[in-house]
Amino acid sequence: MIIFSSILITLALIFYSSGIWSERFARNLKPWHVATFWCGFCFDVAGTFIMHLMANGAFDLSKSHTLTGQIALWVMLVHAIWATLVIRKGSLKSKKEFHKYSIIVWLIWLIPYFGGMYLGMTH
Repeated sequence: MIIFSSILITLALIFYSSGIWSERFARNLKPWHVATFWCGFCFDVAGTFIMHLMANGAFDLSKSHTLTGQIALWVMLVHAIWATLVIRKGSLKSKKEFHKYSIIVWLIWLIPYFGGMYLGMTH
């Protein structure tokens, strides 16, 4: 199960990073960027769920990795919803300025990604 969850989390990294960086370089939010945000989020949720099942314990927010992971998931969800709304109803200006916030969300997401990698290598 650890291999499967690691693959899912890595797919989240690939999809989310490609969406964030392609949107940043384009400087204009496009529908396919939004699709990559949602794919990255879904892969992250699936991988996180499997890791939670393997943890054999209660959901413990006092552990820094659990807390940062939850924060990242919620921020990713808000980001994907916001991107969806900008694509559906947003002005051209909002589509062009959206990328300024995406990089912050991506950096927040990287904290538990690399934290989990570190934990996996040290335990």
